[in-house]
Amino acid sequence: MSQRPILIIGGSGKTGGRVNALLQVRGIATRPVSRSTTIPFDWTRPEAWAAALDGASHAYVTYQPDLAVEGAAEAIAELSRLAREKGLERLVLLSGRGEPGAQRAEAALQASGVPWTIVRASWFNQNFSEGYMVEGVLAGEIALPAGAVPEPFIEVGDIADIVVAALTDERHANKLYEVTGPRAITFAQAVDEIAKAVGRPIRYRQISAQEFTAGMRQAGVPDDVVVLLDELFTVVLDGRNSQVMHGVEEALGRTPRDFSDYARATAAAGVWSI
Repeated sequence: MSQRPILIIGGSGKTGGRVNALLQVRGIATRPVSRSTTIPFDWTRPEAWAAALDGASHAYVTYQPDLAVEGAAEAIAELSRLAREKGLERLVLLSGRGEPGAQRAEAALQASGVPWTIVRASWFNQNFSEGYMVEGVLAGEIALPAGAVPEPFIEVGDIADIVVAALTDERHANKLYEVTGPRAITFAQAVDEIAKAVGRPIRYRQISAQEFTAGMRQAGVPDDVVVLLDELFTVVLDGRNSQVMHGVEEALGRTPRDFSDYARATAAAGVWSI
């Protein structure tokens, strides 16, 4: 491995923080960046991206708020151009399943001339414990505009393991891994598994898209995030992503972690304790 640091864009995020920790345990120098770090990285300020890339060997790229939003593909194309100019050896991109905008961003990376790895992921388990749904778990009710369409939720620890492998092993160059958990379950079933793990009732309630967006706006969620989540629940969650894929096995040679294992471990850690 090069002695130059690995850049982690979104270094405090669900996957970025785990990737950073795993690399540091292995004694690999890292440069986790965000809007608040000493060397800042802000997707809305492309004039500052070169400084973050300068001197890095590889980069793990997570885009905020999501690759599905307008302008994401253009941003990834420009970042890739700078990475090539700076001599980075590989970009590893976190992408999303079934999102045309995300696939445009993937294509921009693939056309850049920089060696790449793409990790195209399903919904995270950790959205229930480190994201916008944790408050619902604690309150005893999760209300979402998601019906009976199953989703093969993925453990972010599996994503982090694949990203670290891709950043440190040439065998993962120019490969796309579509990663899911080992089975598809509905949001109602996921909430039921969490309830069993914590040992108290938690209700899942399906609501309309209008009620969902109105509640988010009332809570002060930024408009671009409201639009994104509305699209993910009402357009992308239509069954197109229900199929279980085998990217974890392909990349790591092992099976992905199951949602029930995640629920039990998270409950035992006290994250959902009230």
